[in-house]
Formats: sequence, structure tokens, C-alpha cells
Amino acid sequence: MEYLVTQAEMKQYDNNTITRLKMPSLVLMERAALITVEQIRKERGDGAYRVLVVAGCGNNGGDGFAIGRILLLQGCQVDFVLLGPREKCSEETARQIDILEQYGHSPYDRIPEGEYDIVIDAIFGIGLTREIEGIYREAVCAVSQKGGYVCAVDIPSGVHADSGQILGCAVKADLTVTYGFYKVGQFLYPGAGCCGKIICGQMGIDEHGFFGKSPGFYTYMSPHDVRLPERRPDGNKGTFGKALVIAGSGTICGAAVMAGKSVFRTGAGMVRIVSAWQNREALLSALPEAMTTFYDTALWAENEPDDAFRKAFWEAHDWADCILVGPGIGTEKAAKWMLEQCLFESGLPLVIDADGLNLLASQIADEGGAFLTKFIGQREQQPERNIILTPHLGEFSRLYGCSVSEASGNLTVWPKELAERLHCIVVCKDARTIVACSRKEQVYINTSGNAGMATAGSGDVLAGMITGLLAQGMNAEEVAEYGVFLHGIAGDMAAGVYGERSMTATDIIEQFPRVFRFVEEGDKERCR
Repeated sequence: MEYLVTQAEMKQYDNNTITRLKMPSLVLMERAALITVEQIRKERGDGAYRVLVVAGCGNNGGDGFAIGRILLLQGCQVDFVLLGPREKCSEETARQIDILEQYGHSPYDRIPEGEYDIVIDAIFGIGLTREIEGIYREAVCAVSQKGGYVCAVDIPSGVHADSGQILGCAVKADLTVTYGFYKVGQFLYPGAGCCGKIICGQMGIDEHGFFGKSPGFYTYMSPHDVRLPERRPDGNKGTFGKALVIAGSGTICGAAVMAGKSVFRTGAGMVRIVSAWQNREALLSALPEAMTTFYDTALWAENEPDDAFRKAFWEAHDWADCILVGPGIGTEKAAKWMLEQCLFESGLPLVIDADGLNLLASQIADEGGAFLTKFIGQREQQPERNIILTPHLGEFSRLYGCSVSEASGNLTVWPKELAERLHCIVVCKDARTIVACSRKEQVYINTSGNAGMATAGSGDVLAGMITGLLAQGMNAEEVAEYGVFLHGIAGDMAAGVYGERSMTATDIIEQFPRVFRFVEEGDKERCR
């Protein structure tokens, strides 16, 4: 697990390290500079490069001056630029300029003409909160236009460290060297697209600086963070979990196939699919391993099923260890009836996806307070029951009651609010999927996956993977986080085989065996 910190958290940990742990700030700055130079050398080699350092008056600028001085002493030709009046420099940055002058170098007050092999962006650090203007905007544009290899100090100037939003303009870096902990905004778009390769160096600010206040966000970056359920050698198909998958309508079959396959490939021992009768031949052909229960809404009396299906549904329910409801079920009377049974008559762990979420949102909108009160009341009566919602941004906006753009701009806050409001686990799917739990303070931000996963059926595959892990008796919070993380790794593997442009959701499922071998064997080369 890797912590992701906000501006305020990093400022507090930095202050704690200096004032309470008695680590001198100049020592931290020097160590940050050494880490950055080491990484630049690792990426670019040991040449005598022509380097430009563009620095602001804050401590980020001090880091930049220290980096440039070390490169200067290693034989590089370095030009330094200070943006802003010297009297406004922080104490540490003023000291770095004094040191630099003892070596016979003074900073320019504007960016020189000419080309550079390496440009160090040290204009703004993580404290930037307002749009860049004036000489600073000109400098950011100039850095991006220099054409050299750009290394951002801590975060590219112009990227908000909490939200990843671009504050007017931003440096497009090839490399970002950050310190102590990764920052939340480095992994949220559009800012994530400006960071290039991100390296986190430990220069002296670590968990000792928390003093009881841990960061509110974290991610997984290694499959070694994942703990899969034990595969007992004396187990049988019932031992490894029985999943009920309610998916597919009279006009949609593929969602049921992909969700069912995904559950199986994740390791569940048995799968039973409840679907419309029109899908019978396709499901029996595509998923011969699954048991099936079919319904025909033409036999229903208004909004109620016939007695035969009602009996079959509850037999399937009583057989199962967990339920997935929603992929491709539509929003007609059958789908509505089955969702309500899963919500209000069942006590099984439940995953709600796709059309299940649209139905839930429409029920909340149409019936308003009455339905929501009933739902929340049920959740309060069954606090131990796990319900996982897996909305993409459109579905999330309908559940939360906002626009898609508003949801996109509040990913670090609103999924947690929705999870607490509904007493659920919320998996808000986007380029960076957020997992928020009502019973857990910290929020998970996923960093695996790629743009090729933005393809039809990918969400059905994720819902199936989460359900498959849930069927095996895993902790629900970990199920949601691991499912998202492993789904992203499978997507990365699929992209490695087919390319992001050509991969499909089925290609993601086909990589599941490699993903689990990768996790279980710890072979880091498997995902490359």
C-alpha cells in the first residue's frame, strides 16, 4: 500500500518532521535534491548536459537551485532563473541562492534564449491553489516550449496537488520526482497526464511524522499488496463460493456472459445465472459451466412473476453465497422486481451494477424520501450486510443527484459521501476509480489500468471479478479494492497483447489467469 497525501497533510507532516522530530529543513532540501539528481541520471545518463533551472521564490525553488548546483558540480552547464523578487524568497531558498553564489553563479530574472537538454521545473510546488498568471504563466509556457527533457520538482507547476485540476496552465513533464509520499493530484486527471513518469523518493518525511493522523487516501502499486483467499487443497466446488448472477434481458445477453465468465475466472466454484428466456441458447453455449434459471415476463401478472419463477428465484437465492444484480437486465418490471427482492428480502452480500444502479437511482428519484428511507432503514437493520455499488460517472451522478461534470470534479469527496449516505461500499468508476466505504475512513484511489479499458463490457467484467472474490468469503472492503486493482492489471496485460485501441472486455477476462499467477508467484515480469 502507498499513501497518497493532500496539500494540507504533506504540509503538516513536513512541519512535524522539522519541529517535532528536529530534522533541519535544509537537510531535507539537500536530500530531495540528491534524490532528484540520482533519478535524472538514471533516466538520462551521465552526460555533461546543458541544464535550465526555472525556480520560484518558495521552497520548491530552493529544491530546484540545489538540484542545479549538484548537476553543475557534476560537470553540467547550468543556467538558473529566479521568478519573482529575491526579497520574497523563503528562508531556505534564499540560503540556496547564497550557496550558489559562493560557487560563482547567480540566477537570471528571466528565461534565456536557446535550447537545453534538461529543464528543471521548480516554479510552484504542491501549495499552489489559484490560477497562474503574469510572468509565471509565461514561464510555464516557456518551460513547455523549450523542447528539452523536463523534470518537475515534486509536482508539475500548475497542477493542483489535491484534485489534479490544471490551474490555468501547467508544465508537461517527462519525469516528476516527488518527496516523502505521492500526492493525490498526481494520479487524478487531467493533472496525471502532465506528470510523466512519477518517482517518489524518501528524503526524511515518513510515517514518523504522522503523529496519529494518517493520510486519507491510499493506493496499491504492487500485486504483493493483494492477499487472495486461500485455495484449500481439500476443497470442493462449494468450498470456493456460489455466486448468483442476475444479468441479461430479452435484448441483451453479452453482459450476462461476460459477468458470469468473470466470476468463474476469478475463482468462484459455482455460478448460477438468472436471465430472460431469450438468452437460453446463447448462455448454455457460451457458459456450459454455469447453472441457469430463466424467466418469461409474458407470464407475469402485471408487475409480479408467475409462481413457478418466484419459486425458482428463491431456490436460486437460498443456494447462493452472494448476489450480483444488474448487468444488462434492463429497467422493465422483471428487473425492478428482482432488484427489490435483492434489496429488501435478502440478507446476502450484494453487488449492484449497471441497470441495477439505474433502477436504484430512478426509484430514489421517483419515490423520493419514501424509498430512500426504506432503503436506509434496511441498511441500518442489517449493518453487517455488505452491499457494493459499482457506478460509472453517469450512474454515480444519477445516484448522487448531480451532473457528470460535477461528479468528475469531486471524485475525492462525493463517493465517500454517497457511501456514508447509503451505508454501502461505492466503487466510482473513472480513469481513476475511487473506492469509498461507509465503515472505513480512508479512501482508495486506483492507479492500474489504461484507456483501452474504456470499452463496452469492461464494467460487467469488473462486477464479475468483485462478485467472484466476494463469493470466496473475502472482506468486502478488500474485495472492492482488490477487484478494481486486479481488473486494471488485467487490462494492462490485455493492452500489452492487443494494444489499447484494439482490446475488448473479453480480452481482459482472458488475462485473469496471468493476473492471479502474477499475484501468487510474485513474478514482476508477467505484467510487462
